[in-house]
Amino acid sequence: MASSSSSSFLSHPLHRSQDLKPNPNLPFLQHRSLRFSLNFSCVSGPRYRPPCLPALPTSGVSPPPPEQPSRLPPDLLQIASVSAILFLGFSVRACSATSGRFPAVVAAECRTVQEQRIQDSDGVGKSEDTENLEDKELKEAFKRWKSKPYALTVPLRIVTLRGSLPPSWVKDFMQSQGRRLRLLSNFRGSLQDIFSELCRPLSKGKIEPKSALAADIVTVGDSWLDLAINKGIIEPIQGVEDQDWFRGLSYKWKVYLRRNSKGELDAEGKIWAAPYRWGSMVIAYKKSKFEKHKLAPIEDWADLWRPELAGRISMIDSPREVVGAVLKYMGASYNTDNIELQVNGGRNAVQQNLMLLAKQVRCFDSTHYIKALSVGDVWVAVGWSSDVLPAAKRMSNVAVIVPKSGASLWADLWAIPSTSKLERSRQIGGRVRGPSPVIHQWIEFCLQAARAFPFTEEVIPGASPSAIECASVEAPRELTKGKPKLETNLIAGMPPPEILAHCEFLEPLSDATLSDYRGLIAGIQKPSHGLIHGLHRYILSLKEFFQQSYLKR
Repeated sequence: MASSSSSSFLSHPLHRSQDLKPNPNLPFLQHRSLRFSLNFSCVSGPRYRPPCLPALPTSGVSPPPPEQPSRLPPDLLQIASVSAILFLGFSVRACSATSGRFPAVVAAECRTVQEQRIQDSDGVGKSEDTENLEDKELKEAFKRWKSKPYALTVPLRIVTLRGSLPPSWVKDFMQSQGRRLRLLSNFRGSLQDIFSELCRPLSKGKIEPKSALAADIVTVGDSWLDLAINKGIIEPIQGVEDQDWFRGLSYKWKVYLRRNSKGELDAEGKIWAAPYRWGSMVIAYKKSKFEKHKLAPIEDWADLWRPELAGRISMIDSPREVVGAVLKYMGASYNTDNIELQVNGGRNAVQQNLMLLAKQVRCFDSTHYIKALSVGDVWVAVGWSSDVLPAAKRMSNVAVIVPKSGASLWADLWAIPSTSKLERSRQIGGRVRGPSPVIHQWIEFCLQAARAFPFTEEVIPGASPSAIECASVEAPRELTKGKPKLETNLIAGMPPPEILAHCEFLEPLSDATLSDYRGLIAGIQKPSHGLIHGLHRYILSLKEFFQQSYLKR
């Protein structure tokens, strides 16, 4: 087959051979002709065959005499060029010339490959565009991320009342949050100190890092809450409805803490604070004095008006508590709005009983009323359980009771200073930001059931907020074993259930009621006797103290 192809090509009329004699270079020529013929057969077909090229003969035929010009015709040059390009471009190998379907199959495959390449090229372009877009977005996001200041730790700064926060809470909370938390706590001697710092004008230069204004969360007494809201020194806690600690909070707390912008109770108001401990007003008295003078124990508010206790009582200097004690003695509520209409005998009866109580009380002083009891100046002290209980445990022969007719309740609350309303360019204690992002975690931690342990163990006076619904809980015996027994009707720092039902939180009063309170208090002010009289009373109290100390020896 190869030889016939070679001979037929050499005998082609278009081949210019002047001599038919044997040529010594014929093998070489035959070899080159054979190779060219085979390549041509493989790539030739109906689509690529020029119309001027006749079919190759299958048998030898004598070529006609040469009548053509000596140079190759353009058709043959065109065929040779096409064959060379196809040979170099596609490297088609030799194949059988008898296959009639091959050229059509190659054409179809070429069209398929070409269409596939077009599709692939389109897909590659789209994917490249998508990748470029994604890369651009990632680069922009990375630039934004680099431009933001990220702290290595999450800070939480607390300013709280000294003695109100169990020491174990700080350690346990830091362990629960991991090493990323940086908790800083500062303590104040009284709630008034914290309130005064919060009221500091924000225009006075830089705010110190340890100031209450620079804190993320501070302690506020419940009696200060309405004033703090009205002055705008605290802000509402955001997102409380979605927090577990708020959903688990007692209904009593939710009603009491929901206020409007004036600090008044409002069912549609916002939550401005969260409780972490609470207690009640109590009466402490020296059992040794009562036993010596054969006096009946104190059980209720009415006992403060007994003649034998005249000048033997100290009481906190709080108009709400003093007038409230008179109202409870008369069977009324601490939160009476209209004294004239809601109290038997009206305002005159309240004024008369208030003046009688003032004669019974030796001093109205929120700072030294416990000290007066400890040194023996008075036999009875009326004040907050957070003050009285720790002092009573250090003294001997002292009993502490909650009056049977009920008493006022107090609470220490967490609140957020309203410094986040300032411009971000303003530096607040070394930070330029809003409240800490872990505030809700801190409140949640303080309200967990495990946090009640320091209260039931009486390490810290008061009770857990969750205990307001179940005041019958008692401290385990192993915790009280070996400790001095304090005579009291409190159960784990709380009033018993039958008395708690008559206790009340101090609610905000209207302006008219507050004005009425001022008038009542002004009517019992004792005239001043001057410095000499004050020194004389102080010397007499010291003399009595030393005499009692000598007799005890």
